[in-house]
Amino acid sequence: MSVQPLDPRRHAFRPDLADESLRGRVTAGRFVMPQLRRVIHASTPLRGRPHPRESWTTEALFGEIVKVFEDHDGWAWGQLQSDGYVGYIRSSALSPHVLHATHRVRALGTFLYPEPEVKAPPLVDLPMNAEIAVAEEGLSFSRLHDGSYIPSRHIAPVSQPLRDFVEVAERFLGVPYLWGGKSRLGLDCSGLVQVALHACGAWCPRDSDMQGNELGLPVDVTSALDNLQRGDLIFWRGHVGILLDAFTLLHANGHHMCVAEEPFSSAVDRIGKSGSPVLAVRRMRAAGA
Repeated sequence: MSVQPLDPRRHAFRPDLADESLRGRVTAGRFVMPQLRRVIHASTPLRGRPHPRESWTTEALFGEIVKVFEDHDGWAWGQLQSDGYVGYIRSSALSPHVLHATHRVRALGTFLYPEPEVKAPPLVDLPMNAEIAVAEEGLSFSRLHDGSYIPSRHIAPVSQPLRDFVEVAERFLGVPYLWGGKSRLGLDCSGLVQVALHACGAWCPRDSDMQGNELGLPVDVTSALDNLQRGDLIFWRGHVGILLDAFTLLHANGHHMCVAEEPFSSAVDRIGKSGSPVLAVRRMRAAGA
């Protein structure tokens, strides 16, 4: 039985450096224990190389914990604790002050304010799923441990996830397509799926190939693609969409350059003409699982 090589997208190793937990599984010049850091920007891109013009691979959101293995020349090489994705992040987007998250942003987006007043100039905008540490809950505003304030209606305890990931995904309708994005400012196909599932408390890997292999249960469908239902995930090569019902697909895509809904049959025909038939259908066990 052959041993599959480790996926470098989700295992921190390079020829010169690797995660101590991988000792004995990979070859590297040295092995190190990670240092925990917290994302302090609204969101920050993760890149495959430490260069500002390198493509994004994903985004890390405010409050997210990053395991950092190296910090050099303004770039941290690390691994996101949420989904295990590995890459380079600007060091300035990270803080060594790691806080226990009590709440998560449940709205599409919100703001932090210097005082509990809607007319106050906001300090920073936060995306859905940003994690925050609340010191005191209030009826209109809640106070964070850093002294800033956030609208109470826009957050929920981490123990109270949203229930319907399809409904969450629909909120992003019209949001621009952005390769590697995970917020209302822009996201890609697998980012939409991950954000929606994370909001519902469900684990979800980052890329569509991972999602197609690891999420839900496989659905046997005929060439006519019948027996489909709301919440089914439809996979093509390098692409994924969410069924709103048996006939309508929601997906972030480069054709519309946004999150769009369209007849499922039209998407199948168009994407098929580009060279990819439907490869798999996965059914989630429940609305938020």
